Amino acid sequence: MRRAPVAADRSVPGLIVKIGDYPLHHGGVGAIRSLGRLGVPMYAVTEDRWTPAALSRYLTAGFVWPTTGTEPAEELVAGLLGIGRRIGRPAVLVPTDEEAAVLVAEHAAELAGSFLFPPVEQGLPRRLASKQGLHELCTEHGVPTPATLFPVSFEEIEKYASVARFPVVAKNREAFERRRRPAVHGTTRIGGPRELLDLAREWGPEPGVILQEYLPREEAEDWIVHAYFDAESAPLALFTGVKVRSWPPHAGMTANAYIVDNPELAAMAEQFIKRIGFCGIIDLDWRFDRRDGQYKLLDFNPRMGAQFRMFENEAGIDVVRAQHLDLTGRKVPEGEQLTGRRFVVENIDLPALAAYRRSGYTTPHAPARASGTELAWAARDDIKPFFTMLARFVRPGVRHLRQLWRSRRRAAAAAAVEQSAEQSAR
Repeated sequence: MRRAPVAADRSVPGLIVKIGDYPLHHGGVGAIRSLGRLGVPMYAVTEDRWTPAALSRYLTAGFVWPTTGTEPAEELVAGLLGIGRRIGRPAVLVPTDEEAAVLVAEHAAELAGSFLFPPVEQGLPRRLASKQGLHELCTEHGVPTPATLFPVSFEEIEKYASVARFPVVAKNREAFERRRRPAVHGTTRIGGPRELLDLAREWGPEPGVILQEYLPREEAEDWIVHAYFDAESAPLALFTGVKVRSWPPHAGMTANAYIVDNPELAAMAEQFIKRIGFCGIIDLDWRFDRRDGQYKLLDFNPRMGAQFRMFENEAGIDVVRAQHLDLTGRKVPEGEQLTGRRFVVENIDLPALAAYRRSGYTTPHAPARASGTELAWAARDDIKPFFTMLARFVRPGVRHLRQLWRSRRRAAAAAAVEQSAEQSAR
């Protein structure tokens, strides 16, 4: 059956908003394509003129605005308002990171005249992006989550190290710390008490970390939920999927995933969103712990996820399209999710595949064959972002190999000189 085209309001543009320096972001490219293919004029904040997003054929214009995430909020709001004036008409905002989502929510009053965005409670996105805030909300509303400690001193970590069951996982307490001086880089697996204490000595008198129960991969499954909720916290698009591979392995960005129906998980996510009163796009990471049969919520991203384009229903709706339709007063078409549809991030799935094969780990519930594949970068109707990604992705790798070769060469030369001196001394 041929589906009807999605009838978007082409008079209302979209703006991809990002804070921080991460030019190789396939989620932003996916959002530009998703709305651009409907005829929606698309704009984007970019680090420079040569990012993959900046070269998409569906981008009407890019705004080069390098940021670090450490700027004062007033400066970032002023920058956004300046972009709004250059666009010249209200645009739907599509944040791609927590900093942007929090900025929009906390400065809604200043931004409302120039942009369209969900009327989320002002302080909720920041609380959800915080590991501690999320854990408190989960506890309050009865949502399972891994056992977690929020240490406030080295002495508390010492006491924990003497009784904890290792391995454990360390994460930055606040999402924004990755832009500043993070205590740990991403999710860090810690094998024993001595390793924990060695790391903790570098965290200072006020550790900005959480220490969390490790859910062993042999006894767990990684699930994801992407959805869009309207102003009444009703789901207008809700999808469930299973993560097959990530990079770095088991703890990083999704490299390969499938849409898989999971009514139980969908109901849990919907109920939680209703209770906390969230509206807008969400990207949730859950881990099913087979030891106790519970889905445990690990991360709540109050914005579009980088892999959102894997999720689409029979009516051609993804979460970005759902948001644009809803905020422009259009009906969001209903439809079953395209179960079995696969998502592949080309530049990180190959190393992830090699790592997973070495470990012998396979993902339960992943279909044997995909019903369709969405590539993160390559698209027949928009190929420039793919080649731009390759150029920017390969160059640092080549530079690193050259540096490694030169350092080894210098080391070999130094060793030869040392050996020659020893022989002369004899």
